[in-house]
Amino acid sequence: MRHHPEIGIICQVPIVRNEFTLSTDFLPEAIDLSEWISQAEAARLRGVSRQAIANLIKHQRLGTLDVGGRRFVRRQDALAFEPLQPGRPKAEA
Repeated sequence: MRHHPEIGIICQVPIVRNEFTLSTDFLPEAIDLSEWISQAEAARLRGVSRQAIANLIKHQRLGTLDVGGRRFVRRQDALAFEPLQPGRPKAEA
């Protein structure tokens, strides 16, 4: 039996802290969660599939906020997103 100093109880099993799941990436300012929407809602607003939004996130075209294992997109960024022009850029003459 061990005394656990953080919670002040005696435990019969060893206490193991999983260092890989502890987050130390805290934001110093408060976040207004009302301006963040789910990927599915961003897809509905843009008229595209959720997979299209996931691809934009994967290619770092849209920024995200991860909360509790879920990924959110800023509503303003989803609405203001402009796709790149298709094809190779034209050479300047």
